Amino acid sequence: MKLATFTHGGTTRIGVVDGAEVIDLAAVAPQLPREMCAFLAAGADALTTAKQALSSPYGRVALADVRLEAPILRPPKILAVGLNYKDHIAETGNKTPEVPMIFNKQSTSINRSGGDIYLPHVSEQLDYEGEFAVVIGRYCRHVPKNRAREVIAGYTIANDVSVRDWQRRVPTFTMGKSWDTHCPLGPYITTADEVGDPHTLDLKTWVNGELRQSSNTSQLLFNAFDLVEHLTTAFTLEPGDIISTGTPGGVAAAMKPPKWLKPGDVVKIAIDKLGEIENRVIAEPEGTVRI
Repeated sequence: MKLATFTHGGTTRIGVVDGAEVIDLAAVAPQLPREMCAFLAAGADALTTAKQALSSPYGRVALADVRLEAPILRPPKILAVGLNYKDHIAETGNKTPEVPMIFNKQSTSINRSGGDIYLPHVSEQLDYEGEFAVVIGRYCRHVPKNRAREVIAGYTIANDVSVRDWQRRVPTFTMGKSWDTHCPLGPYITTADEVGDPHTLDLKTWVNGELRQSSNTSQLLFNAFDLVEHLTTAFTLEPGDIISTGTPGGVAAAMKPPKWLKPGDVVKIAIDKLGEIENRVIAEPEGTVRI
């Protein structure tokens, strides 16, 4: 099942994607929450009701007539992982981490597929990172690896857009990773039961049609279940939390010379069973100043 957040007729709500249509859950199952985090928190019964909507002829809207938003508009947490593919570790020249290298992206960095990525006024070192992302479906703490599947609602695609010079200024990555528009997410959440084994999925990233990254989630150093176990050792994960699992080799920063993103560039990321997201880079608009 593919769970989406979409805007149509001036309102934003959630639905289930079925081929070229989205089933509006507000119309078919009005008792369900209309926001994705609340829907996931409602648990198995809500998921069952949403799945039943796939057999309904009602509430169907053509995907061409809606705008797909990021499936989670404001994740409680965006947790990301550095140096989690061997080829990316090699291209950076860093040592292989002994434990997951966790950093966070601010929730205000969320963007949708089709949304513009801003090139900051203060940097030219803008980079892409195609990533496989985990969506948490339950409040959970101290989850052993062999039970991690139970707390995962599904999976989606993320672009961990990075401002490299700001990232490298200090040991912590937050300022280099959290700029507004720098976490495209989507196009929807594919539920865990539909994905099956999440560690056999091809991941590819193109810039202007040029293939830059090509790997498979089997190459993760710490896989999705390892990460759930590790993170919940320290803190509670909540419905709607995103774990972006790291990027494979092929980032702009590792090229000689680096091929930084510039206005007009288009980044497309595709992952098996999860669809694809695509975003254009533009110069950061003057209107982003808010005082």
